[in-house]
Amino acid sequence: HVQLVESGGGLVQPGGSLRLSCTASGFTFSISAMSWARQAPGKDLEWVAFIASDDGLSDYADSVKGRFTISRDNAKNTLYLELNNLKTEGTAMYYCQIDLGSVRLRGQGTQVTVS
Repeated sequence: HVQLVESGGGLVQPGGSLRLSCTASGFTFSISAMSWARQAPGKDLEWVAFIASDDGLSDYADSVKGRFTISRDNAKNTLYLELNNLKTEGTAMYYCQIDLGSVRLRGQGTQVTVS
């Protein structure tokens, strides 16, 4: 079955950095486009970044463009999100996600707190 396991979150000061990881299993990661999303307390889920299967195309929400970098290692079935110059509004649960047909799947998330 499909598993997405996020890690790397934590407490960081404003202006700090973190690197999130998402280890995938149960599907062919190397041919799958992936994305990151986040949900801040009391707010809706927000899409953050997208990366194509071959690492050749990526896109970002305007709120994180220039500060966050999405990448992947297909040999390790792992997706990454580098968070730089974090702001307090970056406090959220961060999820990696994949669309399999009409179904969108996410992991359990990793908490990032900027304070």
